[in-house]
Amino acid sequence: MKVKVEGKVLNYKNIWFEGGKLHFIDQTKLPFKFSIFTSNNYRQTAAAIKEMKVRGAPAIGVAAAYALAQAALEFEGENLDGFVAHIKKASSAMKGTRPTAVDLFNAVDEILKVLEKGRNVEDCRELILNKAEALAEGSLQACRRIGANGEKLVKDGSSILTHCNAGALACVDYGTALAPLRLAHSRGKKIFVFVDETRPRLQGALTEWELQNEGIPHAVIVDNAAGFYMQRKEIDLCIVGADRIAVKNGYFANKVGTYEKAVLAKENNIPFYVAAPMSSFDFSIKEIPIEERSGEEVLYIGGRRIFAKGARAKNPAFDITPLEYVTAVITETGVFKPAEL
Repeated sequence: MKVKVEGKVLNYKNIWFEGGKLHFIDQTKLPFKFSIFTSNNYRQTAAAIKEMKVRGAPAIGVAAAYALAQAALEFEGENLDGFVAHIKKASSAMKGTRPTAVDLFNAVDEILKVLEKGRNVEDCRELILNKAEALAEGSLQACRRIGANGEKLVKDGSSILTHCNAGALACVDYGTALAPLRLAHSRGKKIFVFVDETRPRLQGALTEWELQNEGIPHAVIVDNAAGFYMQRKEIDLCIVGADRIAVKNGYFANKVGTYEKAVLAKENNIPFYVAAPMSSFDFSIKEIPIEERSGEEVLYIGGRRIFAKGARAKNPAFDITPLEYVTAVITETGVFKPAEL
């Protein structure tokens, strides 16, 4: 992704692994400060996921894989049973960070699978490192292909609504929902993006920051203004990401407020697309667990309390949208109508 640092335009990945340390852009500091957070061990990585220093389903999946690589590197000794127990303990810690996004669980399970092939500690350590790198590269390439497949749906002159942040900051690079828009813009298509603020965490500020760095015309709108612009025929299509797509049961989870946008889009005959890699698909889940975050996120903005003392808040981080409201799902393997999944 393009990043402006001290007046210079640089290209950064959102997350990378080097010398046993995991580096990623600290999203709790954006959009006012560009800062790289460095995690020295899997426990620090787990804390960073919980605190949303790194966020977005693909990004936390990759972070979890690299966290297990960190755990593998820190183990001392040659006892294979002890090593496996250590990795499983780290795996449990990673799975306990955030419950909704399935990429995290898929990545951890992929790492655990390679343990079965190792003959000794060194074998297992190398297998884990290689698998983590492969998952990161696979995620990056999936987002690139999502961009290529989705760009065809974005016509010249389109106005697009997106909710939450599903850009490069939510992935290794490129993004999911923003990948088609990046490519459309780079190919000379004139587009305009309506950026939902996405209360209460205001992830719209991250989307705005990315679009500003890319030079893509856009404007931030309050979440409740989406229907206003749809009714006025100023929005041509919607593209959002997904934290988990429950194919068997016909719905998907994304940042809270997505369901409202999907219903409004259908009422106003506006195409509604979900952009997500196959790592976000869940073919077995019966019910997606919805993360309930602290009510303090609702009651405060920028560290300043905006409600009276004694006020209570409920704060579901995600909501569930039936796939019947979805025009198509944009994946790295193609664009599919819900019935084709």
